[in-house]
Amino acid sequence: MGDTQKITVEVPIELLAQARAASGENLTATIRQGLRLVAAGQSFRNLRARRGKVRHWPKLALLRADRP
Repeated sequence: MGDTQKITVEVPIELLAQARAASGENLTATIRQGLRLVAAGQSFRNLRARRGKVRHWPKLALLRADRP
């Protein structure tokens, strides 16, 4: 997994219980999964901000020209 950092965090017991029940994992795995979801959410927000600004699909005629 690479480098890690040990941290101390105060988390409401009820929130932690709900998260662990939802993930079905132990405490460490639940926290890691939550951090991954936060990071992924930022990536999706960045993609949404670029919607309609990036042209990446070839023209339909080019796709058809590639057919035998």
